[in-house]
Amino acid sequence: MLSKRQRVTAENEVRMAETAARNSLEGQFLIAMPSMTDSRFEHSVIYVCSHSEQGAMGLIVNQVARHLSLEELLIQLDIVNDEDSIRLPSRIRDMNVHKGGPVEVERGFVLHSDDFMLNQSTLAIDNGICLTATLEILRAIAQGSGPDHAMLALGYAGWAPGQLESEIQANGWLTAPADPDILFDRDFESKWHRALGSLGIDPAMLLSEAGHA
Repeated sequence: MLSKRQRVTAENEVRMAETAARNSLEGQFLIAMPSMTDSRFEHSVIYVCSHSEQGAMGLIVNQVARHLSLEELLIQLDIVNDEDSIRLPSRIRDMNVHKGGPVEVERGFVLHSDDFMLNQSTLAIDNGICLTATLEILRAIAQGSGPDHAMLALGYAGWAPGQLESEIQANGWLTAPADPDILFDRDFESKWHRALGSLGIDPAMLLSEAGHA
């Protein structure tokens, strides 16, 4: 009889075969396995923004930059001043700034719903989710004219050609269809468990098996 870990691995291989058929993980979640040895990605959920023969790029969606608020960032970027920041709607002032990954940590990216698009700046990825990496979207958010759903991240995760595939085959990551409800939820602490749950996996059982491996 297969163990829970073996079943998870087999199911992940099936998903990888399906992915290979369409030749891209774009628009998918990467979910770190408990055996992930890189502390930067421990219990992380990553939204894959691009994936091709040239490599892959994604944003961690469940790690928050606790030292920086969106309000502070908007002031630093001269999008608002101290007086204007007080007038920001609470839903904007309460938005988290995420740590998107260890590469180019000063660069900002916004994953958002497709009700907001900027010509030649917005990349439509999959299932109504887009990526914009310009100050214009932050100005729109500050003015209340931005997308209905948005997640801001500083930095990104990147992989060289073939690197991500090797990490998945080594059971470093599980793959899953990206759920916008998980992606844009501000309860970042529950995202890893919920992403595993979307695959029918009980995180407690997975953690238990990892502890006895």
